[in-house]
Amino acid sequence: MTHFMNKKEDLVTEAIEGAIASAGGTLTRLDGFPHIRVVLRSDWSRSKVALISGGGSGHEPAHAGFVGKGMLTAAVCGDVFASPSVDAVLAAILAVTGPKGCLLIVKNYTGDRLNFGLAAERARAFGHKVDMVVVDDDVALPDVPQARGVAGTLFVHKIAGALAEQGANLETITKSAKRIISKSYSIGMSLDTCTVPGSPKENRIPSGKAELGLGIHGEAGFEQVAYEGASAAIAAVTDKLKTSMSDKPHVALVNNLGAGSVLEMSILTHELLKSAIGTNIKWLVGPASMMTSLDMHGFSVSLLEASEEDIKNLTAPVSTIGWPGCVTLEEQDIIPLPDGLAPIKAMPSQHEPTRAFLISCCETFIASEDDLNALDAKSGDGDTGSTLANASRALISAIDTLPLSDATQLYRAIGQELSQTMGGSSGVLLAIFFAAAGDASSSGMPMRDSLKAGLDRMQQIGGAKLGDRTMIDALAPALDALSDGLEAAATAARKGAAHTATLTRAQAGRAAYLNAKQLVGHVDPGAEAVARLFEFLAARRSQS
Repeated sequence: MTHFMNKKEDLVTEAIEGAIASAGGTLTRLDGFPHIRVVLRSDWSRSKVALISGGGSGHEPAHAGFVGKGMLTAAVCGDVFASPSVDAVLAAILAVTGPKGCLLIVKNYTGDRLNFGLAAERARAFGHKVDMVVVDDDVALPDVPQARGVAGTLFVHKIAGALAEQGANLETITKSAKRIISKSYSIGMSLDTCTVPGSPKENRIPSGKAELGLGIHGEAGFEQVAYEGASAAIAAVTDKLKTSMSDKPHVALVNNLGAGSVLEMSILTHELLKSAIGTNIKWLVGPASMMTSLDMHGFSVSLLEASEEDIKNLTAPVSTIGWPGCVTLEEQDIIPLPDGLAPIKAMPSQHEPTRAFLISCCETFIASEDDLNALDAKSGDGDTGSTLANASRALISAIDTLPLSDATQLYRAIGQELSQTMGGSSGVLLAIFFAAAGDASSSGMPMRDSLKAGLDRMQQIGGAKLGDRTMIDALAPALDALSDGLEAAATAARKGAAHTATLTRAQAGRAAYLNAKQLVGHVDPGAEAVARLFEFLAARRSQS
């Protein structure tokens, strides 16, 4: 995989320079590139206990992103997924340690323990007071003698940092850090492995699977499970966490391992809070990228059994790039819609033939979801099938609330339903189409004329016309031919849809931003959806 980088050997130093530049003067570094890469507070006076952490790069914003007032004093950065050298750690200790001493916060990996440990010994020989704590919060492999240190390390950074900022002594901070470590539990899950710059990607996780309990350096997890959605993913994670947690209040830290979108992370957080352990979670950190694994498409959840004092320290202000804050979870206060916006719905009425007809039309779109998405991916954003299918599912769910025996009111009700449940411009246009069809029907027009009136209004407001490479290229000829029967309408719709594959320019929709090479040979997905619907209706009529 290609990365935005120059030379591999300059990757870490250039990233450090970029992070320092973006910090607005709060960070600086030691001279010593490329072998000694230490980021430290630019305002540090050595008057308080210093906190140092670090490890391999590739976990950004950890560790440099947590350097600042209220958290770390310095971060020591190794190569990607590699521990920094003893000399680099020692340089950090000597640079920031004053008479109050220094605490090293180390994740439980052999290289980190050895290099930080030896640096601490050498610093003590210089007469410095240095303590070290080792974080081992990963509960993925409960039987291993030494659990890994992962995102729970951030609880230690934040609470120890708050204590140091308050002027606590080294003994107090070390004791508190050890207590926090003993009460922290983490586990991760990913849909894909990460890609180390300059190295081939390991395609270890097959499509349709998720790996549970993998490490932040891409180490294999203990189990691959079938991926069945965000809810099932959170259930698998919380099932492992709950064996370690008590029934006391906890803080949850929701960490993006690198490639999860903001949307996905919000969904995972929602699922976590309504999960089996959700009632025990009273405070939340994230969701955010905090302890990443390059571009890993995964997440981790860390829990801390927190006291009131811990919460005070977790919520204390900081001046760091990476800490997203800790919030208290509150009951949602949902505000009702303003007057005039709450929908006024027609009285529901039953008509079994209409009910069956509508459901079968919706099922046609649902069955076409994947095909239409694939088609839309060639000329748009790949969601036409999902947009239509989701609206169809919503319409089926609301079917018994619709005025099925009154065509005029039914057109309007469908339009109203689509305006609420169907996203994007398609939802608005179809809502206009059905609302206008309802208005025409109320004046006594027959069905075909009412639908054509709806199409005219949709074109007036939307601006698209025949030949613009939209659903209108199939819908307009189908409605024109409808007077000759459904089979003729289906033939006309298919012909119109096929014609869109020959058009080299779209005049509406996202496809308008594409060039001719990207459009030619691909049917417009909206036109394809219309053609499939009329073909289904024609086949249904011939079978009845």
